Amino acid sequence: MWLSPSSTRHCPCKMNQLPPKSPLVSPLSESITSRVDSLDNLSMDSFWLEVENIKQSTEAEQEECSLADVKAQEEGEAEAEWLQDAGLSDLIKDHASENDNVVLLSTLTKTQAAAVQRRLDTYSRSRRRKNKHPVRDVRDIFGVVGSGETVAEKEESGPDQLWHNLRTSNVQKPETQDYSCTVRNSGKEEVFNMDIAYSEQAAVLLKGSFLSESRRIKDGNTLTKFKIHKGRLGVTRVGDLSAQDMKKIPTLALIELTALCDVLGFELKRNKAAKLKTTEKKLFGVPLNTLLENDQKLLPNTKVPLLLQALLSCLEKRGLETEGILRVSGSQTRIKSLEQKLERDFYTGLFRWDEVHQNDVSGLLKRFIRELPAPLLTAEYLPAFAAVQNIPDLKQRLQALNLLILILPEPNRNTLKALLEFLSKVVARENNNKMNLWNVSTVMAPNLFMHKGLPNKIPEGKEKQLAEGAADVVRMMIHYQDLLWTVSSFLVAQVRKLNESNSKRYQFCDKRIKNLLRKIHADKDKVEKNQAEPSKVVKVHASLLLKDTLEVHLNNATRVADVLRQFQKNLCQNGWNIVTTVNLLKW
Repeated sequence: MWLSPSSTRHCPCKMNQLPPKSPLVSPLSESITSRVDSLDNLSMDSFWLEVENIKQSTEAEQEECSLADVKAQEEGEAEAEWLQDAGLSDLIKDHASENDNVVLLSTLTKTQAAAVQRRLDTYSRSRRRKNKHPVRDVRDIFGVVGSGETVAEKEESGPDQLWHNLRTSNVQKPETQDYSCTVRNSGKEEVFNMDIAYSEQAAVLLKGSFLSESRRIKDGNTLTKFKIHKGRLGVTRVGDLSAQDMKKIPTLALIELTALCDVLGFELKRNKAAKLKTTEKKLFGVPLNTLLENDQKLLPNTKVPLLLQALLSCLEKRGLETEGILRVSGSQTRIKSLEQKLERDFYTGLFRWDEVHQNDVSGLLKRFIRELPAPLLTAEYLPAFAAVQNIPDLKQRLQALNLLILILPEPNRNTLKALLEFLSKVVARENNNKMNLWNVSTVMAPNLFMHKGLPNKIPEGKEKQLAEGAADVVRMMIHYQDLLWTVSSFLVAQVRKLNESNSKRYQFCDKRIKNLLRKIHADKDKVEKNQAEPSKVVKVHASLLLKDTLEVHLNNATRVADVLRQFQKNLCQNGWNIVTTVNLLKW
């Protein structure tokens, strides 16, 4: 629960502020402070009012928790999960299949390969520590206090042989292009380069000290216009790729996001995927996957829950021009009653939307988002979304958001896109509904970043900064949603390289399979030919009587008398008789 800065209580919503790890980003705190100061001119009253409304609507359910408690991960466990999510779990197995790793690792850039290497080294060190049995000391037995400092364990350098070979031979070198960025100038569009990996751009900028004062965003009230650079692959939207290719994007995006955070000196923290509690409800508090499975039985190819579509459609028809829409809360009693009616009558088609007040519909919309068993931004990556505010450069914040959007599961990404499209329509009617971009962002931020299943505390005194940062992230997602739902050209190129490498492997396999099938076919023809023969052949050798071997064809009806008759016939044809035979024997 978010609380105002003056409150002495803590916020259970986990929004980890990631501290800088590298001195390369020394102006970080200054940049964030300047950006937050510029946001002070924008009212946060809507944010805290929404927090209070959420608190009142969930007081009875405060003790319930939809997600399992998030436990601290042991050393190496986070790296193992990361390698698994990145499609590189074979690297940490005792018997790794090299082919799959070669194909994926050969597509990585230098910074991406370094990110993988770093996680693999950390996992290897933690594994060696676990497997190493320390020598028992007498002081451990008697519990002597202050027994002295332990000698630091020497860590072996170098990864597994497979990774070493791939790292030295298959790492893709970045193309030498001009990374220099134009200074932001209000009123002009800035090119958003998607041809080169974001982490490579950041590495060159930091190395060349391009992060000058002009690169640090201090205009918190304005948003720069970006134009996507159309490279040789064009501009690819999320829906343009096939389902098979789209499955490869989250893996590559996770590796690239990790590499970008490493270059910028930020630690990418993720929560463990929590187990969801089952519910008897049909609509509210039901996982997105379950909702879509039920909806697809009624309407195949449904990508956004039907209830959410109905809520957004009702608001678009009757609520876009309502003053204070989303900000003005409806009656909590009516909203709770409407929720029960929807659970009962929605799928039967008996629910009357025209009888519902638009403010109550907006309350149902926000309640639907909050009641999801897992956050819409996912429990794993909610801290990462919140930490985007700590990146000082606007373009790099958008790069991180773009990768986070691509990492989201498809149901979450489609649902979030439908919500953001509606919010942009609300902002477009600002003259009528008095809800500008910042107002909408401050109202929706608590609903997206608060979750009763994540009851963690945040540092005291950080509530205001994190609240403004969360609202700023929502503002960027609404304003730049077209850019954020674009698949970067360098990711598309990596997917193509993966497909090409896999096709070569399949061609090799196909050649061997064809040879095997050809051999099987030849053997089958030979067997069928033998089976087609009407009879078997018996060869009779009688050198004294016959000059040549006598071949007798046998079948199931052949008798001994038939063989003797044929033998005698052959003797007669050759001029032999019994007398000649007897004389020959006597001689």
